[in-house]
Amino acid sequence: MSIACMILGQSGTGKTASLRNLDPAHTLLIQPVKKPLPFRSSGWSYFDKDKAPSGNVFVTDQAAQIIKLMRGTKRQIIVLDDFQYILANEFMRRVLDKETGNAAFAKYNEIARNAWDILMAASQLADNKRVYILGHTQEDENGRTKAKTIGKLLDEKITLEGLLTIVLRTAVINGQYLFTTQNSGLDTVKTPLGLFDSDQIDNDLAAVDAAIFSYYELSEAA
Repeated sequence: MSIACMILGQSGTGKTASLRNLDPAHTLLIQPVKKPLPFRSSGWSYFDKDKAPSGNVFVTDQAAQIIKLMRGTKRQIIVLDDFQYILANEFMRRVLDKETGNAAFAKYNEIARNAWDILMAASQLADNKRVYILGHTQEDENGRTKAKTIGKLLDEKITLEGLLTIVLRTAVINGQYLFTTQNSGLDTVKTPLGLFDSDQIDNDLAAVDAAIFSYYELSEAA
């Protein structure tokens, strides 16, 4: 069973920048929307089927393709950045197709199923795999900060964070970019007991990965 972790935060608060210390040789990055990395990205390159298949960055928002990539990669670390656009891109495509009637409502079921399929697959890979799912945040009607989706009709069908054991949230405090590890009472942050020693840690996904690797006593791939 693989370990899936969600990293939540507003744009510009350090989600993607947290990848900066990951070893690209051991990391697969899946981007629903192609965008440059916000750090010096030596070693990171886009897959090009017309060239040698050595790239470790794939651009796709298709659930089936994402699941195929996660299951097929030999890399131990998988990053999906960011999850909300998988939902939003499909929603906007179907809005542009001007679906009406039952089809208009059916899309929420189908988008929810795609989200569920990806999150379930992220937790059902080989034991040594770690999957980091980055996503934006929104506030619900009770003022609680949660993963951003595409509205109440989808939220009624699936609670993204409920499918995961580890949820971190970005914070920017006195110019420092951090992850929070403990629930504030108004968010969905959660971590296993003893995984982290502090309520706030550096926004370094490599350090988070090392902590998870040690905590769960994982082994390197043979």
